[in-house]
Parts: sequence; structure tokens; C-alpha cells
Amino acid sequence: MSELIRFGVSIEKDLLTRFDKLISKENYPNRSEAFRDLMRDKLVDEEWEKGAGEVAGVVTLVYDHHKRDVRNLLEDVQHDHHGLIVSGQHIHLDHDNCLEIIVLRGESDKVRTVAGALKSIKGVKHGQLAMATTGKDI
Repeated sequence: MSELIRFGVSIEKDLLTRFDKLISKENYPNRSEAFRDLMRDKLVDEEWEKGAGEVAGVVTLVYDHHKRDVRNLLEDVQHDHHGLIVSGQHIHLDHDNCLEIIVLRGESDKVRTVAGALKSIKGVKHGQLAMATTGKDI
């Protein structure tokens, strides 16, 4: 771990009170850890925006497996981009609905493209990309 540095921050009392309530609700042990997480989140956003280097992401999809060809189309997209696909998991939610979790790693624009292709398949009820980092630059 690198050297710790202490610094001061001026902030309005009401904003700090709201922040303290939020971090308490999210079980942060202290403000420092909450600030570290906020900083890391912004650094991950920057990684994705600058588009240079490798990022990681997770696509979650909920779909009706009875819809015609939805499963085949999901697999086709994944096979077409196998170099970006790290892992996938298929979960049966109930008789009709399935949850697909797909982990991707690569350049941010390519990961976004694959996520968009997966989310836009007819029969997908909900799709979301959670942007993450490989951790190398944070």
C-alpha cells in the first residue's frame, strides 16, 4: 500500500450530514473509506471514457426463454466476440425468465458495443452494463 496523506476538505454542514447518513446506511467504517470509493469510482469512469487500455464489465440480462431464438441470438453475439467474453452464467429465475451474467474484458468501446448488442436482442426484458476495472491503474 502506498503512503497515506491527510488533507482537509471544506464542505457545507448540511451536505456533510447527508453524506454521513448515506455512508452509515452503506456500512462504511469511516468517511475516509467512503471518499476513497468515490475517488475510485471516478477513476474507473475516466478509464472507460478515455478508451485506452483494458477495462472489465459485467452485462446482466433478463429474458423470457420462450421467446423465439433469444437464447440462440445471445449465444451468437457471444461467439462473435469470444475474445472479449471472460465468463458467463445462466440462471433460471422461474418457469419463463432467465438471468444471464456475462463478464467481458477489453477496450471500453468494444465492451460497450457487445453489451449494446446483447441488450438490444428482441426478447431481452432488461439489460445493464456495470462498468468495472481490471484494477491495474487504480
